[in-house]
Amino acid sequence: MVLNTQRKDKLDALADTASDAGVSLAASAWRRLRRNPVFIVGGIVIVAFVLLALLAPVLAPHDPAQRLLESQVSRAENAIPPAQPGFPLGGDQYGRDLLSRLLLGSQQTLLVAVLATVIGLGGGLVLGLLAGAFGGWVDAVVMRIADVMLSVPSLLLAVSIGALFAEQTQFTVILAVAIVQIPIFGRLLRGTMLAQRASDHVLAARALGVKESAIVFRHMLPNALGPVIVQATLVLAVAIIDAAALSFLGLGAADDSVPEWGQMLGGAQNIIDSHPQLAFWPAGCIILVAFGFTLVGESLRDALDPKRRR
Repeated sequence: MVLNTQRKDKLDALADTASDAGVSLAASAWRRLRRNPVFIVGGIVIVAFVLLALLAPVLAPHDPAQRLLESQVSRAENAIPPAQPGFPLGGDQYGRDLLSRLLLGSQQTLLVAVLATVIGLGGGLVLGLLAGAFGGWVDAVVMRIADVMLSVPSLLLAVSIGALFAEQTQFTVILAVAIVQIPIFGRLLRGTMLAQRASDHVLAARALGVKESAIVFRHMLPNALGPVIVQATLVLAVAIIDAAALSFLGLGAADDSVPEWGQMLGGAQNIIDSHPQLAFWPAGCIILVAFGFTLVGESLRDALDPKRRR
């Protein structure tokens, strides 16, 4: 029975290899991703998260800043509004609708994660391009800077950067998370660029007298971006967690009228023993969304890696 199963797996792999003949890498990867349940689950989570974030102002039943249930809050009895008609998840410690704050918080979380990843990706592309294209002392200087930054744990570095600002805002969170991601993208692009420098098509272009700038931007960079794009998907999950951690530690926006999941989690820490649901919902959302991005990123890496497709 075991032999039959192994034989079937080998035949399926050979069939996949044969069917990929003459097909582009992107088409071959998509063919595998469509049949990958891990990618499908992660994709569903991400699509649901993005839709909820985009439609949050429409879906939120109440203004997340209004204390509509403040009359049910009792400091003496340590009571908060329970679930009731019109308020499916009840209220928070200030009488604000918890469901509305979760929905609007998804919008802020998505904004922070995407902008931090885009800024980190842009900075990493510049550093990786310089190091991988020119090499020599430029490569040495850029990589030593990256080594210093990577020697510090990412969350600790983000906290240190965020603490440097006189006033903590949402932008400072984005900037702190983005700076942490720059050396990751830079080192990855540098490695793929160096691999491209020794490839046959680059050597042939140099032999034909093609300008160095054309070789870098037309031949090396496009072929080196695949792993970087996959890494960006994984970094989105890390950015969500790091941004939530900064907000939890009080390094996010001081104004809680605009909710964010990490901020909500930090605000619930003083009453988590008596009202754990105030921390459970934002923490669960953070974990679920980060898990979805991780599943998609790992699936993309497996689909685009030639060694894993053999």
